[in-house]
Amino acid sequence: MKKINQNIFIPFAFAALLGFAGCKKAYLDSEQLSAYAPENLNNLTAMKAALNGLGLATRREFFGDSAPLLTESIFSDVAVDGTTDKNTPAQDLISRITPDANLNSDDFNKIGWYWDNEFVAVRQANTIISNIDKPTYASEAEKNLILGSAYFYRAYYYYRLVHQFGDVPLLLNDLEFPKANFYSTKREVILGKMKTDLEFAQTWVTDGGNKGDVTKGAVSHLLTKVNLALGKFDDAIASASNVISGGKYGMMTTRFGSTASDLTKNVIWDLHRMDNKSLTTNREALFLVIDREAFAGFTALGSQLMRNTVPAWHFANVKTPSGATAIVDLVTAEIPLTRMYGRGIGRYRGTPYSTKYIWTDNTDYRHAKGMWMDMTDLVYNNPALKTSTNAADRALYGQPLQMYSDANIKQRFTNGALDTIRHWFGWPHYKVFINSTNALANDPYWTPPRGTNTDWYVFRLAETYLLRAEAYYWKGELGLAMADLNVVRSRANATLLTNASQITIGTILDERARELYWEEPRKTELTRIAYIFAQTGKPAYNGKSYSLATFSDNNFMYDRIIEKNDFYKNQVPTLQGVNYKIAPYHVLWPVPASAQRFNTEGRINQNKGYAGYDQNVPALDKLP
Repeated sequence: MKKINQNIFIPFAFAALLGFAGCKKAYLDSEQLSAYAPENLNNLTAMKAALNGLGLATRREFFGDSAPLLTESIFSDVAVDGTTDKNTPAQDLISRITPDANLNSDDFNKIGWYWDNEFVAVRQANTIISNIDKPTYASEAEKNLILGSAYFYRAYYYYRLVHQFGDVPLLLNDLEFPKANFYSTKREVILGKMKTDLEFAQTWVTDGGNKGDVTKGAVSHLLTKVNLALGKFDDAIASASNVISGGKYGMMTTRFGSTASDLTKNVIWDLHRMDNKSLTTNREALFLVIDREAFAGFTALGSQLMRNTVPAWHFANVKTPSGATAIVDLVTAEIPLTRMYGRGIGRYRGTPYSTKYIWTDNTDYRHAKGMWMDMTDLVYNNPALKTSTNAADRALYGQPLQMYSDANIKQRFTNGALDTIRHWFGWPHYKVFINSTNALANDPYWTPPRGTNTDWYVFRLAETYLLRAEAYYWKGELGLAMADLNVVRSRANATLLTNASQITIGTILDERARELYWEEPRKTELTRIAYIFAQTGKPAYNGKSYSLATFSDNNFMYDRIIEKNDFYKNQVPTLQGVNYKIAPYHVLWPVPASAQRFNTEGRINQNKGYAGYDQNVPALDKLP
């Protein structure tokens, strides 16, 4: 992990996301909508440092204990919060998700984190944009590359904001004094402005920068999402094709990188190794965030991906049929399961839909043995079993764990209950196994192991194909949609689709779930798709049609979740007596009450379903 790609740009100190020394600070509702106006953005180095600070902000969504992406995932069909030893997490979303609730805590949710940090990032981008003429540039192209990159980041965060919170304040300029008169702007107006900015950026941003920089491919990829959100499907096909056919990028279909010689693995394994993501030979990476132990500002205690996503097998109290302890988590054990797979706590609990139902193809690399892990792939590793007086226990040592009948479950769990929510589910080992090169030495991330620092994909070409397939679907060109889906499936060695007439948005969402675990913001994408159904009136595969007039009462996102997420569908109870629940209005999150409380001279509208909605005023329908 200490090896540094020479094409990686080491971050400048961009203090606490907030700018440079000498910044003027404006205070407002915890500062999330206020301005930082650096006085010294007067040279190219400072501008690049400011962009690098935005890259650092982007990285924070993916890493850390209870990483924000967990919250995106649990408002969807693919996952729920599996932390069943507390009653505070976002499980009963109806009672937990309110404007005045705790919306920014590891043991609650990160909705407030998104609101705060996304507006901080918008503010940072605006600081660059507003000061773009201060430095002296070698050429107009050099200036416009900086400007286009800042436009990309602003569009990236507004794309997220409008699909998390709906209509939100639109800030296009740096603020030099405190404001208390923000108003919400219509989602489609914001997206229209972001489209214009991204089209500019698509002209000027290049693909030849450092790893972690904004790329032309990333700009076109984000523009495709914005085009889809606006219902401009021909434009979405064009912007996606810019990436797919531009000559710079390509799907990785042959073995490569540090693990290419490991015959027990495949190209999917290579693609997701931490030291392969930033290789110049990796043509699939469109946009990366960089996190290295040797770089300033690296994520404290590592990425913690394994902590978040691997089941809490180590304290499940798994027993042998005779009642002996079955597994231990000692790093020094003869069979060190901890080092082999990581020691998770099951925060991200994949649903049966995402861990079982979508895996119908036994040739798919993404669900192959050694790539995907089920609990029955772990083995009995308690050293005491080797010398047990019970012959049956001795025979179990080193053998796969067994899933006994219900009558014997109590023999395996000292608490008398099989908490399969947190302790017993499958996970994509190939995606989340982030091992340190110093695992056997004095690496603090491995006591217990949680996943060390790593680069991570934000945008990848596989998703570009899936986005173009979606655009073809909306246009009714199902044969072309199927062809793009098959590009992704072919690389994964999955059986190719052959009946175009059966392609639905569900087919595409299933493939996204297989391919984009812990990459896509699933709630954002489901809300975007729900908006498209409501905007177009196109019937969904469930036979229903939707409209914007009743969006928070009747939408595709909710129907999809209730169809696919067994936890919410059946209101499954946790050991704390909390039932998993979700409502149609969760298609949009609540605007935190603090944002409205400090906005004394304006009105940031609240979404329907939450307290304060009755005080809304018409959202602005034009650019400021």
